[in-house]
Amino acid sequence: MINITLKDGSLKQYPKGITVKEVAESISAGLARVALAAEIDGEVKDLSTVLDKDCTLNLLTFDSEGGKHAFRHTASHVMAQAVKRLFPDAKLAIGPAIENGFYYDFDVEKPFTAEDMERIEKEMGSIVKEDLPLERFTLPREEAIRFMEEKGEPYKVELIQDLPEDAVISFYRQGDFVDLCAGPHVPSTGRIKAFKLIQAAGAYWRGDEKNKMLQRIYGTAFTKKNELDEYITALEEAKKRDHNKLGRELGYFTTVDYIGQGLPILMPKGAKVIQVLQRFVEDEEERRGYMLTKTPFMAKRELYKISGHWDHYRDGMFILGDPAKFDDPSEEILALRPMTCPFQFQVYLSRLRSYRELPFRLNETSTLFRNEASGEMHGLIRVRQFTISEGHIACMPEQLEEEFAGCLDLALFMLRTVGLESDVSYRFSKWDPNNKEK
Repeated sequence: MINITLKDGSLKQYPKGITVKEVAESISAGLARVALAAEIDGEVKDLSTVLDKDCTLNLLTFDSEGGKHAFRHTASHVMAQAVKRLFPDAKLAIGPAIENGFYYDFDVEKPFTAEDMERIEKEMGSIVKEDLPLERFTLPREEAIRFMEEKGEPYKVELIQDLPEDAVISFYRQGDFVDLCAGPHVPSTGRIKAFKLIQAAGAYWRGDEKNKMLQRIYGTAFTKKNELDEYITALEEAKKRDHNKLGRELGYFTTVDYIGQGLPILMPKGAKVIQVLQRFVEDEEERRGYMLTKTPFMAKRELYKISGHWDHYRDGMFILGDPAKFDDPSEEILALRPMTCPFQFQVYLSRLRSYRELPFRLNETSTLFRNEASGEMHGLIRVRQFTISEGHIACMPEQLEEEFAGCLDLALFMLRTVGLESDVSYRFSKWDPNNKEK
């Protein structure tokens, strides 16, 4: 017998080799119906997992993050199976669950159309009705590579090749469909009762614009149709309030194809908003002891080498000149600034400073330039030229805590003023002395 500690702290004994599903059934038939996965000693697993030692067990429903993740991960497999049935030549890439749904990337000859999406949804419905069990199996690395090569899935082969040579590779089978996957999944396709495909978009393999552009289909799934309907209605309402739509309709900004993606033009109304905000921010920073600077939009390669941007962020920069001469020390190479830090610290370094001048607070409303991938830009959220309010502080160690608190107070003041405090999350990030390349 093995001892299993449940979420409520109760201890139950079961025969060694019992499955999680059987434990759920022993507790109640209702729980077994709604359970989607289980957390075993803190790790989310399938309900088919065999228990062979003492453990803690938390049965997961759709109300939990782990349950949602397993449910929507299975929905992505259902979608991939439908695509393979309708488009046999499609190559599979990756298909994870995400915060509000799932997606899957495919290598296909041409982008998916609205009609294609309807056909895929219909085929997904057929797969759900078939109620196919999801069965996990494993293969040694080399055998797994051969298995995917025989199926003509080059992206899966590449993923397996990235794993250690002694790795045991897991797969999931549902009817005629097999996918490389770590899991977990719900017991069968019949559990995916309510789903909707949201949109199709381009996505580079592994998020690298140097790789091939794949076709990504986004979708979402719920256990109840009314919850799905509520989510879809909320999405439609959000579209009506999308800044990219409202900003254009209200005459705040526009974009022009032959100017370029991520390079918005602020109309008179939008420019006035920026002017008012900038004056307000700079006045508040001055009130808090910051000194305004204005620094160049570009600099020589040598500055970025000192700051580390040249070695670690060059691909994200706009560099002027012949690429073949970027590393030629005899050439003067200039680049638009992606950050203000190395520029602004030159103010502090311009002469010898006394400790009496500390803390030394600098602020600047900075226009920056970053070479974002074309597929990642949207309205004013992700652009190639943008303006931010930023600051840098030189201080003594004993002043650090107070200065940090002051920075946080300033940021929260700004967020509260514009009504965004509840819409923003943040965390404290420290330099890792063991990772000096980061």
